[in-house]
Amino acid sequence: MPGPLLSLVAVWLLGLIAVWLVLRTLLRRRARQKRPYAVIDGSNVMHWKDNTPDPVPVTQAVALLRAKGYRPGVIFDANAGYKLANRYGDDAALARMVGLPASDVLVVPKGQQADPFLLDFARDSGAILVSNDRFRDRIAEYPALAAPGRLVRGGWRDGRLWLDLPRN
Repeated sequence: MPGPLLSLVAVWLLGLIAVWLVLRTLLRRRARQKRPYAVIDGSNVMHWKDNTPDPVPVTQAVALLRAKGYRPGVIFDANAGYKLANRYGDDAALARMVGLPASDVLVVPKGQQADPFLLDFARDSGAILVSNDRFRDRIAEYPALAAPGRLVRGGWRDGRLWLDLPRN
């Protein structure tokens, strides 16, 4: 009776493949979650190229941080959409501009500064903070962020972005 035996083997192989796919997905998700966070000061970084608002430096920062093993996110001031596209841009709109899911981008509410959101997230998550702002008026409230490598400077040189990332 090769028919029923063949069916049983096929079902068993399909089951193994399904288990393998689920395990692979779980392992990839776990690996992604172990990567360190990097929060980008979007309103600062978007000015790094020619000192004019442009999403390209933010997009390149996201790509470079991913390549270096970080989980990047971006926080923008409420007026970032106006500076980049002459209209309000919410989390989803600015996320599309910089190549991230909307869940990884925050546009702070109108009338509020992004600095407290950036500093709180970096402190609470252990993230590095990518910005040329030194947050001198607030850094005393966040002593862990004054440690070497936590505030990452960068800029635009020879047509591309550079970041002064800490050595791992």
